[in-house]
Amino acid sequence: MVLLIGLMGSGKSTIGKLLASRLSLSFVDLDEKIVAQQGKSIPQIFEQEGEATFRALESQALEEALQFQESVIATGGGAILSEYNRELMQQSGKVIWLDASPEVLADRITGDSNRPLLHDVNPLEKMRVLTAERNPLYAEIADLRIDTGLMNTKEAVDTIADFMSA
Repeated sequence: MVLLIGLMGSGKSTIGKLLASRLSLSFVDLDEKIVAQQGKSIPQIFEQEGEATFRALESQALEEALQFQESVIATGGGAILSEYNRELMQQSGKVIWLDASPEVLADRITGDSNRPLLHDVNPLEKMRVLTAERNPLYAEIADLRIDTGLMNTKEAVDTIADFMSA
């Protein structure tokens, strides 16, 4: 079991799909799972039901995904906000933190309307705030940290695959 954590734009879905293929594992994107189950986009869930409801759905999706041991799971950027989720992740497999500078992340996500935390805010400033808030939580549970701003997708996948086989 490989769990990918990190802020939005860090490459969890892109790297996760390639890593799963490389390791012959299934791939689960928790955000996609929630959207499919709820029949609503993440921004719609945030707007109609609030962030607290979304976070509860995120925990439920994580619990369900962890039932399948042979998988790579891309978590949502805020999944680590819950102590329960952090404990589940640490107990369930290798936790890989995909990191990048706020500038790199903001550049990758600017204009993405599927990011409810970015509505009506400056993406770079928001990424600076989220980095300050969440990086200590990512660091707390990560078995490996990869800076996706410094390496390309193939290098990141190779590094994680090597780590998993060691």
